[in-house]
Amino acid sequence: MNLVELAQRIRSLRLDRHMTLEEVASRTGLTRSWLSKVENFRVTPSLPALGQIAVALNVTTSELVAGLDEKPTLVVVRKDERLVVERESSESNTTVYESLAHKRPSRSMDPFLLTVPAGVAREQALTHTGEEFLMVQQGQIEFEFDGEKHTVKAGDCIYFDSSVPHRVINSSKRTATVLCVFRGE
Repeated sequence: MNLVELAQRIRSLRLDRHMTLEEVASRTGLTRSWLSKVENFRVTPSLPALGQIAVALNVTTSELVAGLDEKPTLVVVRKDERLVVERESSESNTTVYESLAHKRPSRSMDPFLLTVPAGVAREQALTHTGEEFLMVQQGQIEFEFDGEKHTVKAGDCIYFDSSVPHRVINSSKRTATVLCVFRGE
């Protein structure tokens, strides 16, 4: 099942219904923080929680997950069709994540194009299951991996175990663009 698409679908339905996270939380008994993590693909909801979310959004659970297992053999995502994905942005982390394969459900990899403005860093290193590949397309970043920082310039690549704490930092004065391919387990 395409869990990134599920997270995006939940967020889209909530926004289409002009509902806040607090409203969904009050209707489900789930916390606002936990729901935010679901929408930002940090937590995968259990089937009972998914049912509660569906009821709060006034859809059936089957409507919520419809088509998430389909797997077309080819999808083309044009530059103007990229989907911006919310990923825990804050005042100090304004990185933009664009999904490059959102049209293919049930994929084994998730490629994103990250646009990291000058002076931007995620507050804390994060971990998640799987592996990740980064290639700096433009500019320069510092990549912090298990507390150690590595300078990565345009054309340089990194492949790593994403269960180890990591984060991207752009301490330069230019925006950096990074191709990121995530593979969950």
